[in-house]
Amino acid sequence: MSPVLPLPLRDRTRGTVLCANPHSPVTLDAGGRLSVLPSLWTSPIGGSPLPRTSRKASESGIYHVILRGINRQAIFEDDEDSTCFLDIIEGYKTVSGFEVLAYCLMGNHAHLLIRVGEEPLSTIFRRIASKYVYWFNAKYDRIGHLFQERFKSEPVEDDAYLVTVMRYIHNNPVKAGICRAPEDYPLSSYRDYLGGGGLTDTALALSLMPLPQLIEFTRRPNEDACLDVPGKARVRFTDADARRIMGDIAGCSSTGDFQSLDGEEQRRAVRAMIEAGLSIRQISRIAGMTVGKVRGCKRALPES
Repeated sequence: MSPVLPLPLRDRTRGTVLCANPHSPVTLDAGGRLSVLPSLWTSPIGGSPLPRTSRKASESGIYHVILRGINRQAIFEDDEDSTCFLDIIEGYKTVSGFEVLAYCLMGNHAHLLIRVGEEPLSTIFRRIASKYVYWFNAKYDRIGHLFQERFKSEPVEDDAYLVTVMRYIHNNPVKAGICRAPEDYPLSSYRDYLGGGGLTDTALALSLMPLPQLIEFTRRPNEDACLDVPGKARVRFTDADARRIMGDIAGCSSTGDFQSLDGEEQRRAVRAMIEAGLSIRQISRIAGMTVGKVRGCKRALPES
C-alpha cells in the first residue's frame, strides 16, 4: 500500500479546500477551540456547502461508519468476537485498499473512521459484514441477520471535523460509563495513537495534530454527537471486568469459589450480575454455569 499522505479536505463552512500540511494545520487556540492556520486556506470553490448526509459520497474518501446490531442486540459477546472482527478488517485492508483512521467496538455497535482506496465503501462493508456474520452465526449456532439494515455513514470533508469524529469515537466508552479515560478501553484505536502499531493508520491524523495536542483535545470536555446511535448503548465489559464485578457481588475471586456457593446464593448473584450489565455467555464463562442455567436465572428477574 502506498504511504499515507495528508489529503486536502474541504471546509464546509467556508467553501474552500484546506491544504493539508505536515506541520499541524489544525491547532487549538487559547480557549481550546479548533482553528486552522489562515495561510493554509487556498482554492476558493464558491457556492453553498453541502450538508453531511448518509450515503453522500465523500470527496476526501474519508467516512465515519456505524455498524449496529439488529434490534440493538450484541454483536460482540466476548473478547474472541472482537478479535475476530478486527482480524477481518485487517485482512481486508490490503484486499480493498482502505485505511483505518479510528475505530471503537461497543457491544451492540461499532464505529469506524476509514479512508477508502481501491474499492467503494459499500463493497468494503459488504465484505466485512458478510464474513463476520458467517463466523458469528456458526459460533453461536444461529441463523439470520446480525446487523441492522445497511451500515450508516457520513462523509468527513474537513480536517477539523476529522479530529472531532476521532474524539467522539475514542470517547464513546467513556460516555457510556465503561471506563474513565479513552486509554483505559482496549477495543478502540486510541492506544494505537499513544503507542504506535496496531490496526490503525495514524499518519494522517498526526500530520494534522501532534500527539500531545491530540491527547489534550481528546480529553477536553465536549458535547460531540457525530452520527450518534439513538437510545442507550449496551455497556460492554471485558472478562476481567466481569470477574471483578462477580467478586464485588458474590465475594468470589474465581470460578471455583463461585461453584462453592449454595444454589440460592448462586441464583441471587447471577441475577445481580445480569442487572449490572454482564452478558449471559460472559456469566456462564466466569461462573462455570451452563448458558441454560444462567438464562433460567434471568427469566426469574422481574420485568422492568
